[in-house]
Amino acid sequence: MTIDLTRLDSLTQDELWDEQAATTYDTPGEGMSSPEVLDPTVDRLVGLAAGGPALELAVGTGRVAIPLARRGVPVTGIEASRPMLDQLAQTEGSDAVTAVHGDMATTRVDGEFSLVYLVFNTIANLLTQEAQVECFRNAAAHLSPGGRFVIELWVPDLRGVSPTAPAQVFAVEDGYVGLDAIDTATQRLMSHHVRFDPKARGPERREARIGFTPHRYVWPSELDLMARLAGMELESRHADWAGAPFTSQSGSHVSVYRLP
Repeated sequence: MTIDLTRLDSLTQDELWDEQAATTYDTPGEGMSSPEVLDPTVDRLVGLAAGGPALELAVGTGRVAIPLARRGVPVTGIEASRPMLDQLAQTEGSDAVTAVHGDMATTRVDGEFSLVYLVFNTIANLLTQEAQVECFRNAAAHLSPGGRFVIELWVPDLRGVSPTAPAQVFAVEDGYVGLDAIDTATQRLMSHHVRFDPKARGPERREARIGFTPHRYVWPSELDLMARLAGMELESRHADWAGAPFTSQSGSHVSVYRLP
């Protein structure tokens, strides 16, 4: 798919997360799907669910929902991208997850949940503060009294951003380079994903596939205020799913909000 940079904000979730993105999203046993990443995530969510049902906002291909369901937690998922839902339906174990097509900020499903969760920076896919606030309100509306809303999100590092250096490289891996172009006035960020075959030789080595994903970054304190607007309070914040202390040097956080 060819993306016109002038209309990235107006692209639908089906266009941003199309069939190609859905079929290449999972990395079984590696990266975000490695046991080192996934096991602590699922362990923590099982504990936070406290024996009740869970709702995943932006369930995607079921990376977290399926192993969580295997641990005995009933899971419902909301997902805006139909290609991602199609990929979820083809994944072993997906029959244990109830998947609903819809927007994580507005779509309601039946029932109450002891846990609502939103992982892997996905709240930043909502591109306005208003939409992010509505996401918190939607989460709170699905929670039973005493229920928890969990967000995993990166912490923006703006120390290297300036008018003369408006972009940051966030990943350099074999066959992949990622960089973020950042607008500090609007808290908007455009991730550029450059993928290529590092083993290619000759003219084809110069060919690369470039993808773009728009985000609105959110500070932890801003999230806390959104939670209060939705009637929730911060219960805990750690640097990762294993419970490491959150400090000024942390590059991400797992924040748990609780409905009274």
